[in-house]
Amino acid sequence: MSASKKTARAVAAAVFVPLVLAAPAAHADGKDSQDKQPKPPLAMSQVGGTLLGRPGTQVRLKAGAPVLPKELSARSWIVADAENGQVLASHNAHWPLAPASTLKMLFADTLLPKFPKTQNHLVTVQDLAGMGEGSSLVGVKEKQTYSVHDLWLGVFLRSGNDAVHVLTNMNHGLQQTVRDMNDQAAELQALDTKVVSPDGYDAPGQVSSAYDLTLIARNGMTKPDFREYAATARAAFPGIRKPGEKKRETFEIQNTNRLLTGDFGVPPYQGIAGVKNGNTTHAGATFTGVAERNGRVLLVTVMNPSSEEQHAVYRETARLFDWGFAALGKVEPVGELVPPRSARTGTHASAGAAEPAPGKNAPAQPVQAVAAGRTGGVGTALAVAGGVLALLAGAVFLVNRRWPLAVAAARRRDRGGEE
Repeated sequence: MSASKKTARAVAAAVFVPLVLAAPAAHADGKDSQDKQPKPPLAMSQVGGTLLGRPGTQVRLKAGAPVLPKELSARSWIVADAENGQVLASHNAHWPLAPASTLKMLFADTLLPKFPKTQNHLVTVQDLAGMGEGSSLVGVKEKQTYSVHDLWLGVFLRSGNDAVHVLTNMNHGLQQTVRDMNDQAAELQALDTKVVSPDGYDAPGQVSSAYDLTLIARNGMTKPDFREYAATARAAFPGIRKPGEKKRETFEIQNTNRLLTGDFGVPPYQGIAGVKNGNTTHAGATFTGVAERNGRVLLVTVMNPSSEEQHAVYRETARLFDWGFAALGKVEPVGELVPPRSARTGTHASAGAAEPAPGKNAPAQPVQAVAAGRTGGVGTALAVAGGVLALLAGAVFLVNRRWPLAVAAARRRDRGGEE
């Protein structure tokens, strides 16, 4: 090679290499540089552990652990052990995102203890005012009477914003209900959550996170009524009572949770026992579920998949459940689901959320009643999930101030140290 050519190459390298090194790694993840997908904040909450505050996927595989599913497109997701609170894996767990109707879990966790399910309410025009355009409805009508039980079926099964608005007015209106829900989120240490609209309808500033929704679902599932409604696949809902007619017609409503009922090509997930799905233009599809397998209970939350796969939120949830059950005991946790604030002091700030201690038999009958007559593993899942979570509820509020770590430690001792 001539000296002139060597010189030319040296000059080109001197100019070109620094440009390459200085350029941003736009293609490092294999995506087009014009990718318009939102990015998670670089700094997020570290509630539950420092790894949960980092952007991207967090998982610590041990020998023999299964790898995470490849077909995951959600902006945020989390897999957690409902019994001991360990987070098995997560992806942008604390990214504040629009929650859609999964926020109704917090609505229910907050308001369920306030009204007896046998209480009746005559619906007024004001009760149904102010619902957002395109709201999901169960079919509540003005000048008709509904029991609180009917309204909660409408909330859980059909994600009915009309039922939410009626219960909100029964709770002294929008401002009071929003304040109560935000207070309950703070009590649960769901600090990414800000409530603006109790029904989860898109509203400026209204956010939650996969981590928070999982905390909320876990606390809700300590309540027998919450478990019952979340696991109900179908129910009769009151229609309109016509003048002069004694008998009021009913119509069937079906739960919109496709992993519970199966529909549109999505099979029911074996062992599923709830909890809540949501979908709005801004939030995309969101879902939190609880399922049992071989006596172990997992919680999975998935927020806003970008995949064009039909019903991606359910399919990605099912993949994460499968992975989580296979990974139990084979991963180091990346964080934990923290206890409510009152668990650290032995007091409880929200009326009605505590349940009787184990041995008082209060949670047992509702769990058995809900489980009766169910198929496809739902009854078993409810009984197991209800037993585990009711045990934790008793421990948190009446005995155990290091909730739920001491419960898990006691169980390990009973099993001779096995996890």
